[in-house]
Amino acid sequence: MVEPGTDPDTTRTGARKQPGWTEVMLVAIAVVGVVLGAAVLTSFLPTGLQNAVFHGPVLIIVLIVGTAWLLWRLARGRPTDEGR
Repeated sequence: MVEPGTDPDTTRTGARKQPGWTEVMLVAIAVVGVVLGAAVLTSFLPTGLQNAVFHGPVLIIVLIVGTAWLLWRLARGRPTDEGR
């Protein structure tokens, strides 16, 4: 039973529950949508810019920056109630 004023997503030890399959599927669908959208937008670029994106270091830089940002966010953790 959840006491008033407590977060229903936490257990007695204070740990948060794992996301369910619906949350995982929503994130997966969003990621696929972003990738497909980027592919469509890139198809509108002139041929020279398309070659720069597909054969140059642009994709590698985007992947490195995106991965670094994600790891930084995961390392910071979730804010606590005291931090708000």
